[in-house]
Parts: sequence; C-alpha cells; structure tokens
Amino acid sequence: MQTPYMDKELTAVGPPRPRTYPIPSVIEDLSLWPIHNMYQDKTAFMKQVQDFTVQRIVQQKKGDALAERIAAVLYSERARIIDNPWKVDPPDEMDFWSDIRKRLLQGSFEESTETETYNKELLERIIQRYVREITGDFKIPTYKLARKVLPMLFNSILNTITLRRAKLTDKLSIVGSIDEVRSLVTKGTVILVPTHFSNLDSILIGWAADRIGMLAFSYGAGLNLYNSKIMAYFFGRLGAYTLDRRKKNPFYLESLKSFSQLSIERGVHTLFFPGGTRSRSGHLESKVKLGLLGTAIDAQCSNYQNGNDTKIFIVPVVLNYHFVLEAKSLIDQYLKYTGKELYLVDKDGFGGILKLLKFLRQFVSNSSEIIVNFGKPMDVMGNFVDMEGKSQGRFGDEINPKEYFISNGVVKYDRQRNEEYTKRLAEKIVDRFHVENIVLSSHLVAFTAFNVIRKKYPKLDLYGMLRLPKEDKVIAKSLLYKNIELIRAELLKLCEAGSVQLSDTVRDKSAEELVRHGIENVGAFHVKKPLKVNKKGDFESQDLNLLYYYHNRMDAYGLEHFIKID
Repeated sequence: MQTPYMDKELTAVGPPRPRTYPIPSVIEDLSLWPIHNMYQDKTAFMKQVQDFTVQRIVQQKKGDALAERIAAVLYSERARIIDNPWKVDPPDEMDFWSDIRKRLLQGSFEESTETETYNKELLERIIQRYVREITGDFKIPTYKLARKVLPMLFNSILNTITLRRAKLTDKLSIVGSIDEVRSLVTKGTVILVPTHFSNLDSILIGWAADRIGMLAFSYGAGLNLYNSKIMAYFFGRLGAYTLDRRKKNPFYLESLKSFSQLSIERGVHTLFFPGGTRSRSGHLESKVKLGLLGTAIDAQCSNYQNGNDTKIFIVPVVLNYHFVLEAKSLIDQYLKYTGKELYLVDKDGFGGILKLLKFLRQFVSNSSEIIVNFGKPMDVMGNFVDMEGKSQGRFGDEINPKEYFISNGVVKYDRQRNEEYTKRLAEKIVDRFHVENIVLSSHLVAFTAFNVIRKKYPKLDLYGMLRLPKEDKVIAKSLLYKNIELIRAELLKLCEAGSVQLSDTVRDKSAEELVRHGIENVGAFHVKKPLKVNKKGDFESQDLNLLYYYHNRMDAYGLEHFIKID
C-alpha cells in the first residue's frame, strides 16, 4: 500500500486545502479504463491505424507519384540504418528496406491503375511495419506491479544513498486544478500537455497523475529508452507508444499522427510534450510543435462528424524544478548550437547512473521540492471549461465548440482550417505555460544575479559575457538584495494581474532568506556553483552558463529592465 502524504499547496496558487494523497482513482476498476479497452482490441486497432494512414497518404496531392514518394522514404531509411544505427533496431531492418527497393525497381514509376495498386501495396507494407513498431500495450498486472514496486525502489535507493529514511513523495507538491481535471476524466478525453526540462518528466507526471487518481495515459517513449530490458518491459506494458526521432520521413510522421488521433477518438487519455523535446536553454516553451497537437483538433472534428459529442480537454502542466539533472549538458548544447564558433564548450564529466544517484541524494537532502502544477483545463479551441466540461466564452457564457467545425450547416473536415485552429491552440498553451509557471526562489535569484552581471558589462554580447574572468563575476551582497526586492515587487504585480504564480518563499520571505534558499537549491547538484557566497560574504558565479540556464526560466516576463546597478 502506498503511504499517504500531505501535499504542500501554495498560497499563490489558491487557498490552502489540506489533502491526503494518493486519492482513490476516479475509476477504480482498471478493466474499464479506455487504454485497457483499446489494447484489448489491439489487432483491430493497429489495422485501423494502418488503413487510416495509407488513406491519408494516398489522398495527399503533393505533385509526386506514389512511387517517387516511396523512393524518397526508402533513401532516408537506408541512410539512417547506415549512418545512425541503434542497438535496439530490429535485426531485419536492412533486409526489409532492401526488399522494398527490389520490389520498387520491379514495378513502374509510370502512373497507371495497375502500377498505382502495386505501389499502394508497397506503401501498406511500410505503414504496417511502422504501426507495429509504434504501437505499445497496456497490461493491468504490470500497471499494478509498477504502482507498488517503483515507489519502493525509489525509496530504497534514497535510503541507501542518504543513510536515512526518505521518501521522494515527501518532496513532491501537486497543485492546481486537480478537482477539475479529475472531474473531466469521466466527461471526455483528457490530454496533458506539460513543459519539458528533464528525462525524469514523464515518470514524474505519471506518478503525480496516479496519485491524484487519474487513469493511465498513453504517451510517447523514445526508442532509445528501449535499450534497457527493464525499461522496455515496463514501457511496453504501461501504455507507452514508441517514438523514433531519427525517422523524420512523411510516412513515419503520418503513422504517428494517425496513431495519436485514433487513440484519442477511442477516448484514451493522452500525454505528449508539445515542445517536442527538452528545453535546452531552460526557457519555458515560447512555441510548440503542431504535429501531435493537431491530432487533438482532428480527433475532435472526427468525433463531431461521427455524431459523437465527446469533448477533448487540453490541460497544460507546468513542472517546477529548483535544479535540473541534465542542466549542464543541455545549456552546453544550446550555446554550442546558437553561438557556433563564439561558444567554447566546457566538458562535463559525469556518468549516467552515478549522475542520477547524485541528483536524488542532493534532492532529498536539501530543502528542495518539485512542484507539478495542473493548469486550467481548456477545450481544443482554447476556451476554458468548467467542472462539467462546458466551454466558457470570454464573458463566462456557455459556448459550443462544435460550431467551429460546421460549414454550410454540416460538420466537415477542413485541413487548412484545422491547421489554423492548431496554431491558435498552440499559442494558448504557450500563454498558459507562462501564467501557470510558479516562480521559485532559485529562479528569482538566478535571474536577478545574471542580469546584474549583464548590466555591468553592457557592451559585451552573451558569449563575451560567459567568458568573463572570475573577478568580474562577483556581486556585492547589498546590490543583489536590492535588486531581489525590485524584481520581487514587479513579480507581485504580475501575480496580482494573473500573469504568473509565486512560491511562498518568493512571496513572503525576507530578501536574505530568499537568497539563501535560492542559492542552496540552485547549486545543490552542480560541482561548479551557478551562484555561491564567497569568503567576503558577497556572491560569485563559478559557472555563468548554468546561471544563464536557470535565469532563462523567468526571461519571458520583461523584468530585466528593472535591474539597477547604481
């Protein structure tokens, strides 16, 4: 049995509500969960995805004959196999594509009914292989096992490396629109769209969702994660579908989108990261990818076309970390990509499992916490919805999103229109990420310190600033405290306007306490500290790259203009 714990709700998010987790599941009988029902019908579902994908590809008029499009995919796949092979790749990869090549050459590139049928059969073989690779599974016994074993495993690791009794759940705060999200699970299909900073995000969100009594979600897991037999075992039985980010050809991407759309149409609750990948810079997402997000729009349209008024709900989720496991490597990747020859890479020498264990030890032994904030639910048009799933207009009036899909009195699929709706939804999600963001002490301290140093050297570009010598990366204590107060005053205004949320430490503590708390947390994991107290009692940065990374969390609010150094 999982041990209940009290969540640490923030006054900035809403009135404190004592609540004990885990909360019983909204539907306790797992055999009634949509994801279980879909995989009980797995063979038929895969055939449905295959046929749907083939139909979509054949209907796309892009100027090239089908044979030429198959040839382009064939070329990209053979290049992938040769240039970027993975251990987890099926052993028959090259044989399969060599056979496709042979059969394609035996056919004809001329357009005729006979050759069109022949090439469509080749397309069906390719899509069948992709769908088989993408499709996962969901096993109730494995899910129940994971519920029991994973918390025990994490706690056992933590107790071993910290030499004391510790629980990861004691550090996890779950806040936001929890009651609303729980209610919507039985009113329609819920899609979680979280921010993405760490490889731990999927596990964390799944854990948080289970603790608030949500049902299992379908989610994408990178094919590279299947290199581990243990990971492959669990991912392959807990509702994950496979993503291979090396495959960027249109046939594979269309297969992915078809899988997503049709699973949503079946009522399977879904999770995907709209940013597509982890934030390399540490910024909140300023734009999101439209591919999988568009499948929510298409699924809603299809529901209405089929006389099914089941609504699809979008729930932004903001993950709030004081420090990030992969921060050093992520910011180095970002700076190397954006700065090119202007950026000099500083090698970081931590290994995988040792780095994870060190992260967990530092996380538990400090006053850090992770906050998962479930944002306000919306319909696919970006309108907020109430507990019953009713869409609300700007003035609180009830509206029917079905009307957005009606043309000449009939619900119709319109690709161009749906693409515009997807862009609108993407903009709304980005906006909600910034509104639902909770500013932690580490964010505020890093943001303020970095901008104080930047303002001292206004003639330097970013990359020149990052190469400053040690003595130029020092901030007087009084100067940092003064600017912390200035930025906090502006944050309070933004919070009152509903543009951002603040942790209790940021809202209530003195500047001295806030800075101490922020420095302890932002530097807890890293050998070279983003910010530390020196022997004179002033502040200095041992790693401006990291300070920049953590500063970026607050970069979108325009607060750097309030920094004063005189």
